[in-house]
Amino acid sequence: MSDPSLLPATAAVRKLRDGTLSTSELTEALLSRIAGREPSLRAFVWHDPAAALRASARADAMRRAGRAAGPLHGLAFGIKDVLDTADMPSQYGSAIWAGHRPRADAAAVASARRAGAISVGKTVTTEFATRHPGPTVNPCDPAHTPGGSSSGSAAGVAAGFFHAGFGTQTAGSIIRPAAFCGAVGFKPSFGTLHRGGMKVMSESLDTVGVIAGSVGDCALFMGGLTGRDFGDPEVRSGAAPRLGVCLGPTADQASPETLALIERVAAAAGKAGATVTELRLPPAMDAALEAHPVVMNMESAQALAWEVEEASAQISPVLRERMEWARSQPSARLDEARRAFAAARSAFADAVAPFDALLTPSAPGEAPEGLGWTGDPAFNSLWTLLHVPCVTVPAGQGPKGLPLGVQVVAGFGLDRAALAWAEWVRAASS
Repeated sequence: MSDPSLLPATAAVRKLRDGTLSTSELTEALLSRIAGREPSLRAFVWHDPAAALRASARADAMRRAGRAAGPLHGLAFGIKDVLDTADMPSQYGSAIWAGHRPRADAAAVASARRAGAISVGKTVTTEFATRHPGPTVNPCDPAHTPGGSSSGSAAGVAAGFFHAGFGTQTAGSIIRPAAFCGAVGFKPSFGTLHRGGMKVMSESLDTVGVIAGSVGDCALFMGGLTGRDFGDPEVRSGAAPRLGVCLGPTADQASPETLALIERVAAAAGKAGATVTELRLPPAMDAALEAHPVVMNMESAQALAWEVEEASAQISPVLRERMEWARSQPSARLDEARRAFAAARSAFADAVAPFDALLTPSAPGEAPEGLGWTGDPAFNSLWTLLHVPCVTVPAGQGPKGLPLGVQVVAGFGLDRAALAWAEWVRAASS
């Protein structure tokens, strides 16, 4: 058998179901890959190969006994370390919580295990999924950031360590690192995956999603986690989408290579049959985007009330400064910012109605050099606050040879369509 660690999840799950591949064989292949590259990549904050092998042996025993296997039976997943796990430390990227052991899994983690997936460890996050980076490097070039805050999940997927990794997004923490590492990132509609057991920072923004090697793998995992039908994006229908090309309020922050990428992908989509139209968003979007840091920081200051009061010295200077600023603001400012969000969501529903999906950048450009900064969420924050589904797919390389992605956005609740059109765009532009 060829190396099973190279199989996408959609192919691996078929082999696991028909008995031509065991969970133990698959896990051993993935662990071998991890052992060879993890010392330099540093995607994990906690990795226990023996535990993964024990879970794999139990999965194989269940299969042999004829016990019902879940839809993700035998597939491997990584868990961003802002999601609680009963069998591994949950430290949230902060020294304050070093060694912390919750009594229960987060809801999303429990759903993955119930569906039969095998955890291979906790992945690196920035501090409380906000600013201060962890040690993970970009798998395409270790001199560059993998993006954040879902650094370890994006890098681990791109390196072939696991089939899918949990990410969370408050501004751009799923889409941006996935794009920087050449993976597929899916931020579902707000609330699709339950946040129970997550170290929530922003009640209005935080969204749990997945990073995987393909759009089909994202759909497979989302279906397994929720029991909902996210479709099979790799089965292409005869229809072509109505695409709106939208650079949004931050168009001036796009690098030349990103502008050229969007132009190329839009042209390829048009050639493949899509109706491609430029979309200018209504002014409510500008006001909401300006309100994003107000909501994010003021709600995060509420979430970190205990840490700020009891362990301020162990908070990074950059985060401590933001929390001090947020706590100095009048509560009325948060109310006003939330109203700006609501107005933008209402206006966006009308603006996106004529389209099947929007085409927009995943990030300003390639992954920045160095590990001190995870990149700018300029092309992510708006879609996050709108609560709509977003998918980034690899679509080329920048001048330094690093991955570039394009982002496909759909209306709220249209997650299956977002995945389908993202795969359509990826195929049309490849």
